[in-house]
Amino acid sequence: MTSSPPSTAVERAFQAALYADTDTTLDTGASLLAADPASDAELARRGEEFVASAWRRGWQPADVVRLVRRELDDVHVRLVSTLITSQVPNDRPRGPRWTDQLADLTATPAPPRTDRFTHATTVLELYRLLLTLPTLESLDEPQARPGEGTRQARPESRMLPRIRALLAKAEATGFPEEAEALSAKAQELMARHSIDEALLAAGAPAPDAPRARRLGVDAPYEEAKAVLLHAVADANRCKAVWNEALGFSTVVGFEPDLETVELLYTSLLVQATTAMTKAEAAQRANGRKRTKTFRQSFLAAYAHKTGTRLAAAAAAETADAAATRTSAALLPVLATRDLAVTAHLDEMFPTTTTTRLRGVTDEAGWTEGTAAADRAALHARPRLPDA
Repeated sequence: MTSSPPSTAVERAFQAALYADTDTTLDTGASLLAADPASDAELARRGEEFVASAWRRGWQPADVVRLVRRELDDVHVRLVSTLITSQVPNDRPRGPRWTDQLADLTATPAPPRTDRFTHATTVLELYRLLLTLPTLESLDEPQARPGEGTRQARPESRMLPRIRALLAKAEATGFPEEAEALSAKAQELMARHSIDEALLAAGAPAPDAPRARRLGVDAPYEEAKAVLLHAVADANRCKAVWNEALGFSTVVGFEPDLETVELLYTSLLVQATTAMTKAEAAQRANGRKRTKTFRQSFLAAYAHKTGTRLAAAAAAETADAAATRTSAALLPVLATRDLAVTAHLDEMFPTTTTTRLRGVTDEAGWTEGTAAADRAALHARPRLPDA
């Protein structure tokens, strides 16, 4: 037995609720939809359309969920996760990273069972947000052309699990010196991993090309966090462009470097937050109450000092590798990859603007943030044995 389409009155209420700015209109639409069980199929169909439209506009599953979490509530996150996963059978294959994002959504609980009016209200609130999604730069992974064989992805390097383990320990330890040593060792492995991958890719039958991925830059203090991500990207042969309005940065680079940027940025952010909380507690014990300005200045100083140290470490690692027997092949390969990343960035973002950090006015926060970066970021590292 098939459901009949919703009545003209319900359809008009649905349209008005989506496009109106008032809660009263939304409540009216939700009431009419709740009173007409025949509208359920239409709501589901509209949800599939909104998800498919998001993909056509360049959004990915993680992007949509991140925005819904930022703008609405947990129940909306659960609802949009269900919508995305239910739409998968109707979608085309889109690559391993897309598949990983879908797999992450399977752990999201289903929306709680509520009365029809509450459910209709939640659906309309979500659809109103999805209706406003702007067009983003496409991050689609390249597909094989007709007649070409599917290129096999290179197995994950054995170095990445070691890097993840080192960063996890750095985040968990309560001793700054140990966190510093673990972070330094992780960056050491990252640099070597990047160089090894560059040389392997240069000798592959089908050359690699730069890719892009979006990383969330969440409030509060998102400016300082964006600066930190920019610094991590630069040090690892990538480039980052921050979208302040939508709360993410797009990082452009080669796949192994993108992986390490995400790992290191996430870890440094955790370490910075831990150090900031401890420093803030000490400031409060001495009678200070300007928490917001202290935190903003702390994270700004942390990002600035970390960027300086990472840049120096990256230059030292390249010089160290170039001094070995691989130097004849290494430097031209790295230069070619740098040019390819810049070209891909310019293609994706023909026009960008610069911004300045605001609200950095707390001297104690800046001093404490600089000290924390000294502990968490890199020091001079021992030379690695030749590969």
